[in-house]
Amino acid sequence: MKREVFGYIKRKSLLYVTGVEYGDYTMNHVFGCSHGCKYPCYAFLMKKRFGKVSSYDEWVRPYIVSNTLSLLDFEIPKLRSKIKSVQLCFTTDPFMYGYKEIENLSIAAIKKLNKENIKCTILTKGILPYSLSRYKKNEYGITIVSLSEDYRKRIEPGAAPYVERLSALKKLHDAGCKTWVSIEPYPTPNIITQNIYNILEKINFVDKIIFGRTNYSKLISLYSDHKNFYNCEAKKVMDYCKENNINYHIKKGTIQSKNYDDQTCCSLLNDKIMSRLTA
Repeated sequence: MKREVFGYIKRKSLLYVTGVEYGDYTMNHVFGCSHGCKYPCYAFLMKKRFGKVSSYDEWVRPYIVSNTLSLLDFEIPKLRSKIKSVQLCFTTDPFMYGYKEIENLSIAAIKKLNKENIKCTILTKGILPYSLSRYKKNEYGITIVSLSEDYRKRIEPGAAPYVERLSALKKLHDAGCKTWVSIEPYPTPNIITQNIYNILEKINFVDKIIFGRTNYSKLISLYSDHKNFYNCEAKKVMDYCKENNINYHIKKGTIQSKNYDDQTCCSLLNDKIMSRLTA
């Protein structure tokens, strides 16, 4: 599958501080995202709120920042001493599914940053190309919030199938690269019923797992037990990572209270099962 970008734009700057708890600097060398995630997508909400896009249909037609590499040439010397790492990306996707032109530009940017001894942290819902295996300085990640393709087609309609994402990530791991997975935004059971251990078993080869709740969705407030649900799911992730020597990070706001334990979580799960059986 090959897709064409909708157009080209120029920017006055590219590298900026993320302001995110686990991030450093970031760059967004594409405007918009064809993956069209309907969690809803925070990036789309913000761009629409501030008048950068007028509609979802406009958002899913990506524009490449045509002066990306020249901006890096200009900004890297000025910021090199401040940058620990650069994340690709926070408001778009560096390996947008099916867009070879975006893939090539992302690889060129990564190569340029690495040449200046700057590590890149990559996150995608697309396919990580195996050619990245030659750049061992970086950390390569994918987002996985479910293993259901029905859910993916409904909520991440333009993104790569989960199996393809996982396969590409595993190949980079086997080639000696550092890999990670973002399980965010993780849905509550009223959105989809699933067992998080099934996801964890599929990604047990990675170096790090980030877990976070769903935000900005009215469906979460309809699930009355969402606070306890996320407390328990976060604990499962932490315990699993500890048992398997995997680094982890629980996103701020995911755990609402630290006053819970295994017995509480098991009790909550059993109550949910019984309520379904007796409904």
